[in-house]
Amino acid sequence: MPLGLLKYGLRRRYPARRDVPVATGLKPSYDVVVIGGGGHGLAAAYYLARDHGIADVAVLEKGYLAGGNTARNTAIVRSNYLTPEGVRFYDESIRLFRNLSNELDYNILYSERGHLTLAHTDAALRTSRWRAEVNKHLGVESELIGLDEIARVCPPLNLSGAARYPILGALYHRPGAIARHDAVAWGYAANAARLGVEIHQRTEVTGVLREGGRVTGLETTRGAVSCGKVLQAVAGHSSVMAAAAGFKLPIRTVPLQACVSQPLKPFLDPIVVSGSLHVYVSQSDRGELVMGGPVDPYTLYSTRSTLDFKEGLMGHMLELFPFLSEARLLRQWAGLADMTPDFSPVMGLTPIENYYVDSGWGTWGFKATPVAGKRMAETIATGRVPDVLQPFRLDRFDTFEQVGERGAGSVGH
Repeated sequence: MPLGLLKYGLRRRYPARRDVPVATGLKPSYDVVVIGGGGHGLAAAYYLARDHGIADVAVLEKGYLAGGNTARNTAIVRSNYLTPEGVRFYDESIRLFRNLSNELDYNILYSERGHLTLAHTDAALRTSRWRAEVNKHLGVESELIGLDEIARVCPPLNLSGAARYPILGALYHRPGAIARHDAVAWGYAANAARLGVEIHQRTEVTGVLREGGRVTGLETTRGAVSCGKVLQAVAGHSSVMAAAAGFKLPIRTVPLQACVSQPLKPFLDPIVVSGSLHVYVSQSDRGELVMGGPVDPYTLYSTRSTLDFKEGLMGHMLELFPFLSEARLLRQWAGLADMTPDFSPVMGLTPIENYYVDSGWGTWGFKATPVAGKRMAETIATGRVPDVLQPFRLDRFDTFEQVGERGAGSVGH
């Protein structure tokens, strides 16, 4: 047992450490204002202060820290994407994730489990083989495996040929991992605050002040603030915030639902995904099965849950793991996914000179938290878009240079 833990346990009193200082009033102006106190916004603020010495930064969050999509995702980390641009981007994120607990001195519970994308059809097998070859070409560990290897990696999986949708093979991505989503956000928040970044919760941006093609300030529920640069990182409300700033994003917003089971004895080590069945599942450190499926098929700004989602998902879960028929659901929720036409994010410059955007994350935003924060901070600080972000620029839709990742989306993660 660590000595520090033993000393803490023997104390008469247990003073809690405040990770984020008590918020003060807003200053009249800041060098940079980040709209959105989720993982991406907090990461960008941290890297601005740490890597570029820009600490006169305010993070404005209309609710509570990490209370939006960061709190509503299913915490899967992977880089087995389909395009070279996507693979490079997410592989950099995985490399940052691996050392994040040590860097932030904050345990994010990062756990590499392996990631299985099941193939139930010949077409799914071809896509898996394609993804495996692209991954290996770029140094990412992925391979197409057969039933014997699947049984070794995930013994509880139903591999019977009598199943309604028999499993034919799988893309196995060994670096696939899970992490504690709120710990990632709070780790970034705590370290950004120690470097001088101000974090203001319950502070909603209600308007954007512009002059001569530039943003000069923001209207908030606590008054107006002037700023030199603005980063928008508001997840499912990206298109709404962009419209307030005066430009349009190619985004539609749809609900994405998920749920967890009651805690069960650990039996599932890898993350299991089936694009054909529209289901994915992992088991948390507390024993809960974290499950989800595709986004809802209609545009809606609501985080309600539906019986239709639950019934469909449970039917497919039982095809993969029939022995779970007596397990109970613990809770169900939804987030807002900002989907782009090519299933890739929109990052970097906008038509407004000093206004930057980190959006279009759909169902894959959590796994990009470190790299998005680091590279967006670099873009804001230097005024230059790094090579790894160039493919995700907004004007790619004008030049027909989309980064088509639909084949690697599998389902909603």
